[in-house]
Amino acid sequence: MGNGTSIGRVRALGSAHSGTHHWLVQRYTAVGNLVLSLWLVFSLLGLHAYDFATVREWAAQPVPATCLVLFVISTFWHARLGLQVVIEDYLHEEANKVGAMIALNLVTVAGAVFGLLSVVRIALGAH
Repeated sequence: MGNGTSIGRVRALGSAHSGTHHWLVQRYTAVGNLVLSLWLVFSLLGLHAYDFATVREWAAQPVPATCLVLFVISTFWHARLGLQVVIEDYLHEEANKVGAMIALNLVTVAGAVFGLLSVVRIALGAH
């Protein structure tokens, strides 16, 4: 029986119609990461010194702080999407897949929260 047959539909074989959104979001975050990475490199190259005080003063400004927050969010979101595909493709036992997805979500959310709190602390001038 070929694709699109009634038995294939009963067995839920074929497209789940959810891959396009995932693929598009991964591409959007990749473009965002590229733009924000280039901004970060050129912004840091434009600094007159690379000591802690200078970089901290730069990162505490509103535009750099906002871009750093966007960079953290985009990077961790992109990493989560990419690793989700790896888990779905290479883990075949459902229990392993669920456990890996839980671990992936915990690690990516924890990393993103840590990065966001770090930028907020710098932007608000906390020591």
